[in-house]
Amino acid sequence: MYSSVNTIWVLLGAALVFLMQAGFAMCEAGFTRAKNTGNILMKNLMDFCIGAPTYWILGFGLMFAGSGAIIGGFDPFVRGDYSAILPAGVPLLAYLIFQTVFCATSATIVSGSMAERTKFVSYCIYSFCISAFIYPVSGHWIWGGGWLSQLGFHDFAGSTAVHMVGGVCAAIGAAILGPRMGKYDKDGKPRAILGHNLSLGALGVFILWFCWFGFNGCSTVSMTGDDAIASAGLIFVTTNMAPAVACVVTMVYTWLRHGKPDVGMTLNAALAGLVAVTAGCDVVSPAGAAVIGIVAGLLLPISVGFFDSVLKIDDPVGAISVHGVCGAAGTLLTGLLSTSEGLLYGHGASFFLTQCIGVGATALWAAVMITIVFLVIKHTIGLRVSPEEELKGLDVTEHGLPSAYGGFAFVYDDTPDGLPLPAVPAAAEVPVEKAVPVETVPSPVKAAPGGVKITRVEILCKMERFDALKRAMFDIGITGMTATNVMGCGEQRGKTEGYFRGARVEATMLPSIQVSIVVCKVPVALVVETAKRVLYTGHIGDGKIFVCDVENVIKVRTGEEGYDALQDAE
Repeated sequence: MYSSVNTIWVLLGAALVFLMQAGFAMCEAGFTRAKNTGNILMKNLMDFCIGAPTYWILGFGLMFAGSGAIIGGFDPFVRGDYSAILPAGVPLLAYLIFQTVFCATSATIVSGSMAERTKFVSYCIYSFCISAFIYPVSGHWIWGGGWLSQLGFHDFAGSTAVHMVGGVCAAIGAAILGPRMGKYDKDGKPRAILGHNLSLGALGVFILWFCWFGFNGCSTVSMTGDDAIASAGLIFVTTNMAPAVACVVTMVYTWLRHGKPDVGMTLNAALAGLVAVTAGCDVVSPAGAAVIGIVAGLLLPISVGFFDSVLKIDDPVGAISVHGVCGAAGTLLTGLLSTSEGLLYGHGASFFLTQCIGVGATALWAAVMITIVFLVIKHTIGLRVSPEEELKGLDVTEHGLPSAYGGFAFVYDDTPDGLPLPAVPAAAEVPVEKAVPVETVPSPVKAAPGGVKITRVEILCKMERFDALKRAMFDIGITGMTATNVMGCGEQRGKTEGYFRGARVEATMLPSIQVSIVVCKVPVALVVETAKRVLYTGHIGDGKIFVCDVENVIKVRTGEEGYDALQDAE
């Protein structure tokens, strides 16, 4: 006989955990750059859409169709008898969708650490592999009657089974993939690459925090009887306590360390606390949850710095530290802080050692299997996009989407000196010898006060060529310039970029960079010659250069005019 309240509780949990996909999408999009937003949204959509049928066909059977020590069984399309593992009064299909959304959560974690430089087709393939066998096999060990559950390993809602598996896959993927262009300077020091929308990131965190009450609370899979009701109340309290404390601790830590409280890190601390408490939310006290929050709040910024600065693994959203490190730490802390079995409550070391074995074995399984998957992808179809595609952004190169924010302009994604210049496309329509001749730019007659001629050179160029232009200008002695994001088109009225909702996109207003340089020492001809050489590809859209006479320049701070106003000496 089915139980209405238990079934509703399980289905409510499934709906809330599904909504976590929106939270992850907002976090990842907000903490990365605008030119990759559409790509990130597409990945968060497709890992669920690929994972749901994959888990139905393969994963659920491997996880639950049998009580073997290593795997459950092979039961395509979930046609077997699962009465032995079903929660009391819950139909099989209700339990299937509940487990499906947990599988999707593990898969989506990986996209954040590998954001902004991964091929979309490669992402789809490894997302399939996680849902098909990587997550289900270790999930069987923990939740499906496998060897870890037989040992007494406790992971109530998935600190290890879901989050650490995703975090380990994220770490391996980001390491094999390599850092984003411009992440490290020539000395190997990490450089901050700011996310384009902190508001989206914060919204994602709040969505995830809200949904976590379903992730943890509904994992009781029952609301029948006093024990289940009391357990759900405890779980809601501990699930809320850990992230709240973690945020406070991280805020104070970053405040003391850097002189200002770090907004992005503190937002991530909420997720770190939630991940850490997930394993033991049903067996720790509110005080124990606060301790878990303290550990997660300290561990997060330390771990992020370690991966960023020591291991040189570029993780744009901190997924490795949040899900991998804090997932493992929370599972281990359950072995210490469980009120019924924990070492610190006088119950001996056996349970804690079991937790250590479970974390180590699951991490090893995930690391080995995902390494094989990534290496096969890397040496066949390729894992990473080209440097040119990365500079342009994955929205336009992978999806033909000019911008996820039509009509909005964003700060240019600047990168430092030392990067290789983007390659010039082959088969140029105009030969370089004709487009970039050696010539002298006529000098305007008028001179500014002081008798020195001042000229303004305005350059319109493609966004992906700006770094090369900037470095070339510095090399010839230009000491200052102004760069502005603009939207515009020439006589050709832009170009066709792709399709949006089935309609062909005529991108008549394309994003460009407008660079303004005021010249008084460096010959104008040299500036123009250098700009033409760097920006040339021979195709429509290389840009234009405007040369204008400047009558006068006035420095606001000192009142100096003309040539003197352009000198920076104190």
